[in-house]
Amino acid sequence: MNTSDGWRPRRVPEARGRAGTPRTPIDYAKIGRSSVRRRARGMTPSEAVEALGEAELHAHLDRRDEAAADDGGRREAELTEWRRIVQLLATTGGPYDPDADAVVQEELAEERRREEAARQHRQARQQVADRADELAALAGAGRLDRTVTSRAGDEAARALLADRGDYRTGAVDDWLAHALAAHCGHYADPDVRTTADTLLPPPVRARAALFAALARTGAPAEGDLEFVGRLAQAEPAATTALAAWLDNASAVKGGTA
Repeated sequence: MNTSDGWRPRRVPEARGRAGTPRTPIDYAKIGRSSVRRRARGMTPSEAVEALGEAELHAHLDRRDEAAADDGGRREAELTEWRRIVQLLATTGGPYDPDADAVVQEELAEERRREEAARQHRQARQQVADRADELAALAGAGRLDRTVTSRAGDEAARALLADRGDYRTGAVDDWLAHALAAHCGHYADPDVRTTADTLLPPPVRARAALFAALARTGAPAEGDLEFVGRLAQAEPAATTALAAWLDNASAVKGGTA
């Protein structure tokens, strides 16, 4: 009985992507296990024992070859899988069916879960990129104002623009600060406002705090407030302190009145 699939171990090269960039490494152990399962399908217990003996013989001969020994763990994975299948068939009586093998099915289920998680991650990244492009376009056209509602994920879109070095990031910062100060859009949720402390950089949070403090003094929320952004960018801690001072002064004035 010939159980070989024609594979011979060889030195495993480093997996490289386009232009020499690293890519996902090849899982040679997984390839080995899959190969064994394909060959073992339909085998009786005695046939599986014979296949294990043949695999052990090949492994013994390959140890003499330094290049063959560097196989990325495939040969050892094959031996381990043959031994597991032999033990399984000693209990079930065979023939071997990967579709009824609980270990195989759990591995496949876990692989599907990983693939789904990866797909969702890619989708989320694409949504952030699309939103970043949308906000940048609106900012570039001078249309990123209060008519545009903030939504979950805008902080990540803003961070992406900053990473790109996009010159429109400043306009997005101003828009987000106004939304946070006014508690509008997704910032209407107190939990989201709390989370913003970890998602937005200090200058944006300081700008929002000063916008909110100025609004509580009765100052117009619109108009020439460019100085708020410059102050927050240069001294976010001092800007936040100024906002707190204004709030305190307003409270004292209101109490006196």
